[in-house]
Amino acid sequence: MNSRLKLFLPIIFALLLATGIFIGSKLNFSAPTVKFLHSEKKSSDKLNSVLNFIGEEYVDTVKKDVLVEKAITDLLQNLDPHSVYMTAKEVQEMREPMEGNFEGIGIEFNIIQDTIRVVAAIPGGPSEALGIQAGDKIVKIEGKTAAGIKIKNKDVLGKLRGKGGTKVTVSIMRGHSKKFIDYTITRGTIPIYSVDAGYMLNKTTGYIKVSRFAENTHEEFLEKASKLRTEGMQNLILDLRGNGGGLLQIAIKICDEFLEKGKIIVCTKGKSHPKETIKATDKGILTDTKLVVLIDESSASASEIVAGAIQDNDRGTIVGRRSFGKGLVQRETMFQDSSAIRLTVARYYTPTGRCIQKPYGKDIEDYYSEEYNRYQHGELLHADSIHENDSLKYKTPKGKIVYGGGGITPDVFIPLDTAGRTSFLNELFVKGAINQFSFDYADKNRKALSGMGMEKFKSAFFIDEKLFAELVAYSEKMGVKSNPRQEQISKSIISNLLKASIARQIWGNDGFYPILNEEDKAILKSLKSF
Repeated sequence: MNSRLKLFLPIIFALLLATGIFIGSKLNFSAPTVKFLHSEKKSSDKLNSVLNFIGEEYVDTVKKDVLVEKAITDLLQNLDPHSVYMTAKEVQEMREPMEGNFEGIGIEFNIIQDTIRVVAAIPGGPSEALGIQAGDKIVKIEGKTAAGIKIKNKDVLGKLRGKGGTKVTVSIMRGHSKKFIDYTITRGTIPIYSVDAGYMLNKTTGYIKVSRFAENTHEEFLEKASKLRTEGMQNLILDLRGNGGGLLQIAIKICDEFLEKGKIIVCTKGKSHPKETIKATDKGILTDTKLVVLIDESSASASEIVAGAIQDNDRGTIVGRRSFGKGLVQRETMFQDSSAIRLTVARYYTPTGRCIQKPYGKDIEDYYSEEYNRYQHGELLHADSIHENDSLKYKTPKGKIVYGGGGITPDVFIPLDTAGRTSFLNELFVKGAINQFSFDYADKNRKALSGMGMEKFKSAFFIDEKLFAELVAYSEKMGVKSNPRQEQISKSIISNLLKASIARQIWGNDGFYPILNEEDKAILKSLKSF
């Protein structure tokens, strides 16, 4: 063989190999790719084409419905933080608190020492009608042991909730008796309340706390407000702290109770939804009541509609910290399998014309961690750290400056109360020690506490050194390490919360909030404003 040819043989083989690999790659993939591309008549067909292609050609078997749900979820997340896809189960879970009821046996419960303990039988529910009491231990459900098996909340809900009219059998131990009491409970419709409290702070000032805006919220609110008016209410503190929103039409009804006829409550506008301006009617029962609205960084959506309407109409004083900043309106559309999408269709605007939606990009985590960033930047502690946007400045009819583009800025700032906050206190919360101790204490002393009556308990019951020490010892058994220095720093907060929690076990929220609020700085400041 020619020596010159021998010299070039390796190069020739390498070129042939490379050419073969190139041609092979084209032969392996050209047919499916051309077929796939030809199926794309328009861009909207791409998603179906991709899903079909995966189903036909992917190396492993995949569930197409799972891919579809994931694709829809990702698609909506790229629009804004509040457009979402929900499975049928998630739709039900989301609707339940908004509809104001669910179906079940009607108890509030805690799992304490691996035992289901009844905290309260919900008024009007089937358990109350049968005589089930606070403190009862549910030890069997449908004849099967329910205690000492590390049962979880979701397991209890799965066993006790169910369609109205169906029956469930439970075995209960009451007090120190070792005998079982068997109940066959017919499940029914159980009300879920959204107005947590309504009582008089003093002779002229009432307090109402609304935790969300559900279908029954307006009726519950009117019931509380009417009762307080008969008790002499001239001023009202409406507490919307921690209220993440709910139904727009219910927030509008609440505003209508405070505003005079013709006053603007809210405006909505979207690309496919012409501007709609909603005004107050002449039906309000609280138009002459002096008003303070409490908000914080967790007050969102419908809460901000109420606060914005009150602030922009110079109707009352907003007290607290800057609200969340959700100014987008969603519309729900159902699929045949009961899943749904909630798509943002409009923005809402307060009476002065401001949209209080805070900025958002594609990173949802950044959007929802903005509250933490406020803390890091000092905004929750200092009013002058609030970053207001002068380009989104508005004036109320009386000339007060208000801002858009990032929540409702309060008229009176209340810093986050960090005094007395320690890691020991945090551990008590995390472990649920105060709640469990208060339940046990109330259960052992239920007769004596009930006999005192709420007002006497409030004025005469104190958390003394002995009871405080019992709580600390109880907490240690639950894994909360004792820290004498931090215990003293947090003692005032712990004592107030413990007393309020004991009262809750006997009188529900009617006992809890009047005690808890005695040291609430936002409420104390609001009382002075009147």
